[in-house]
Amino acid sequence: MGDVPTRSPSPPVLRTSTSPTLRAGEVSFMRALVLAVPWIWLVAFLLLPTAIVLKIALSQPADGVPPFAPLMHWIGGIPHLRVTADNFKLILTDPLYRGAFLHSLRVAGLSTLICLLIGYPMALAIARAPEHWRNPLLLALMLPFWTGFLMRINAWIGLLQDNGWINTALTFCHLAPMRLLYTDTAMYIGIVYTYVPFMVLPLYARLTRLDPALLEAAGDLGAPPWRGFLSVTLPLSLPGVWAGSLLVFIPAVGEYVIPELLGGPQAQLIGRVLWNEFFENRDWPTASALACMLLVLLLIVPLATWALLSVSFRAMKQRSNPPQVVASSLRSPQ
Repeated sequence: MGDVPTRSPSPPVLRTSTSPTLRAGEVSFMRALVLAVPWIWLVAFLLLPTAIVLKIALSQPADGVPPFAPLMHWIGGIPHLRVTADNFKLILTDPLYRGAFLHSLRVAGLSTLICLLIGYPMALAIARAPEHWRNPLLLALMLPFWTGFLMRINAWIGLLQDNGWINTALTFCHLAPMRLLYTDTAMYIGIVYTYVPFMVLPLYARLTRLDPALLEAAGDLGAPPWRGFLSVTLPLSLPGVWAGSLLVFIPAVGEYVIPELLGGPQAQLIGRVLWNEFFENRDWPTASALACMLLVLLLIVPLATWALLSVSFRAMKQRSNPPQVVASSLRSPQ
């Protein structure tokens, strides 16, 4: 037999240690590029406008365009700052502004509570409906948003006015008509009607993620439906409650259109006061100070509420029964 030709060994491949480093650097660059987009958006549309409003709030009113004095003055080639806190002092001492803030908090808080009481059963019903019915029900919930906001508010004006459909129906039923338009009742109806979907959607998203086996286990252990709801469904849905409450409370505090069109003269919310200061009184520094105080308020109130809820939940967990008696605690009393 002839000799079998042998294949010469291939030269060894030199692996450099720079390629993993380059790949890691590329990943870090792409990650930084992705994170830069929301940061640029945040700086451009939140921080910069807030800084401009704060600058106006620290300036003094003046006759001219714009109606405030510049913060920096040049005297002998040397810059001098003229910063004043009189606008903030006026807001804190004037009963008109204090009353507007308190009234806005009261209206927003009560509206959020009403939206929660209406929206939670709606979200629970949609989440527990058959899967082929969920999308049509969500579509029915969002269907009013296909119409413009002002058109829907004008429709409520037609319903609530003295000769509107509601009073016409009351008169047909031999009942005394009521004055509804330009009252606090009309204002609450408009706010709740507008913001209920913002409460339902986060609750629905949270409730659909709950494991049905938990309620089945509670039922197998003898817990009645109301006990299973209070012990399982409600605690696990609290993140959705918190998200929906924020989506309703924050815009409701600064609401202007609904109190202006449906509420009466007594509905002096902070949004109406801001409008009057900006466009009627042309007192931009005071209006800017109001806007800054409103922003601080919208940061403090949710954070304080979240802190109180966290402390309460922690205390409830500490007082809860140990794991070995959880099963017995779910059983209904004999």
